[in-house]
Amino acid sequence: MQPAVVWDPALLGYDLGGEHPFNPVRLDLTVRLATELGVLDGVELLVPEPATDTELYRIHAEEYLAAVKLAPTAGWDVGHGLGTADNPVFSDMHDASALVVGSTLLGARKIADGEARRAVNIAGGLHHAMRDHAAGFCVYNDCAVAISWLLDHGFDRIAYVDTDVHHGDGVQAAFYGDPRVLTVSLHQHPFTLWPGTGYSAETGSGEAEGTSVNVPLPPGTRDAGWLRAFHAVVPSLLEVFRPQILVTQCGVDSHEEDPLADLALSVDGHRTIYATLRDLAERHAEGRWLAVGGGGYQLIRVVPRSWTHLMATVLDRDVKPETPLPPNWVNTVLRAAPSAELPPEMTDGRDTTFRSWGDGADDPVDVAIRDTRRALFPLHGLDPDDPRD
Repeated sequence: MQPAVVWDPALLGYDLGGEHPFNPVRLDLTVRLATELGVLDGVELLVPEPATDTELYRIHAEEYLAAVKLAPTAGWDVGHGLGTADNPVFSDMHDASALVVGSTLLGARKIADGEARRAVNIAGGLHHAMRDHAAGFCVYNDCAVAISWLLDHGFDRIAYVDTDVHHGDGVQAAFYGDPRVLTVSLHQHPFTLWPGTGYSAETGSGEAEGTSVNVPLPPGTRDAGWLRAFHAVVPSLLEVFRPQILVTQCGVDSHEEDPLADLALSVDGHRTIYATLRDLAERHAEGRWLAVGGGGYQLIRVVPRSWTHLMATVLDRDVKPETPLPPNWVNTVLRAAPSAELPPEMTDGRDTTFRSWGDGADDPVDVAIRDTRRALFPLHGLDPDDPRD
């Protein structure tokens, strides 16, 4: 079964306008780059339809949908986090936002129906949207809606892994009391970055205690530290939880060149993360993997390369790091942005080798590792201080 790739140029309509950092050009440049490199050769791109109101009501309040629909013509403050600098009102906001949700739902449906084991939607990943308000550039939460839909269509153990630099707060909030969903977020420490949540002690509520996992990383964390933390926490919990599907939000604002945050990963680190997620889906979720995009605000140098690697990884068409950027793509970029400084290859030239946790070293990242393991591992019958667990 060929993996499903969801894309339509209509998804560029989710445009917050002006100088807003969440610019849809990043999606257009990614698809163009993947196409030029042959990653999408022979792949039928699936065209989504907007999510219906009923589908959106799975996560969002009726009064919130009404406000989103009204906002472009209201002429006054409609509240619900709309009309702010982060979440400005734009024309056709409801339709454009519903289409993003519909695109992630389409990928979920293909997996649930057995037509694909993997699906990718780089336009998705709007993980900050809450039940009744917009937040963090996100109007509707496609990740949460898709997970809710999957829970009603054959799945009762879903693992969500969020690698965006910002805490996956909207998805965590949606399932904080639901033991069927394991939410995992690795992000810059909330002391130092919006939204100020995602501490290790946030572990879920009631019967779902232990199903909310947060790894808050110090600013400046590089590939080796990020991967050390990931491998010290995530594989063991997935093995115990035994998910039937892995849903991943693959934001790339963790890159060292991203203007909105302070982690220091590379495109090579992102590529390694995607390969790791693919392996974990094969090992723990019978290969079922739904991957979506997310944040990423270095629009030319970073996002297109990283998400081309993501699509290639989902399709088992891994792009070698030393692959040169295609001349046609470079020329397209330079015509639009003549002063852009482009990297020559699909790599930042970084070594992503890391030391496994438990080697006796005391890396600054180890504070996050120890806090998270001690908060979560005992709840799953694991020893937080034993590196074998």
